Amino acid sequence: MGEEKLIRSFITAALPLVVLLQLACGANPNSSSADDRLNRPLATPKIERDRPKIVAFGDSLTAGFGLTEKESYPFLLQQMLERDGFDYEVINAGVSGDTSLGGLERVDWVLGAQNVRIMVLELGANDLLRGGSPAKMKENLETIIKKAEEKEVRVLLCGMFAPPTMGADYQREFNAVFPDLAAKYKLAYLPFLLENVALKKELNQADGIHPNVEGEKIMTANIYAALKPLLDPPR
Repeated sequence: MGEEKLIRSFITAALPLVVLLQLACGANPNSSSADDRLNRPLATPKIERDRPKIVAFGDSLTAGFGLTEKESYPFLLQQMLERDGFDYEVINAGVSGDTSLGGLERVDWVLGAQNVRIMVLELGANDLLRGGSPAKMKENLETIIKKAEEKEVRVLLCGMFAPPTMGADYQREFNAVFPDLAAKYKLAYLPFLLENVALKKELNQADGIHPNVEGEKIMTANIYAALKPLLDPPR
């Protein structure tokens, strides 16, 4: 608990609003001035119907903004699982710019894939970018979680923080959404996806926000550590 408080204190004190706004995952991914490498969609992975699926469901941090497919966290996570003998197929269902509402609008289609066992849920930065209601974001995320539970899909919830520049009341309400949902639904929970990556220039792309190749490896390790308790034993 002490470590989580330290992370929370560091983020809320040091992370300026512009950082979280950029974190909102490629605010203008279709801009003609952006590098083509940043904007092209990731290749659709080959899906093997019989293998249990882990769906990476989120925004640009999930999609792999600014990285190639093989540098994105879903691809790296797949490699880690295979290295350790876990028989899962990771599906990249990240969409740059997605909000909690956008995720809700497409979650039925994602959960409709055959043999989905686990969802890594990473949404909320774009709600913050737009100054959206934390209560509404919580409602959207809660509905996504309920839909996953109805399908008997386990959820790993990845949290987000609002900066103090949003105002104390907004910050408090927003920051409470993720641990509240994790506690209510007894979810696996990662308080901060970018632990040991955020604010480190050498681990981020030129925007200072999205992880670079090395930062992505650390982010993936964060996810993997939180994900392991949900996994069936390795082969």
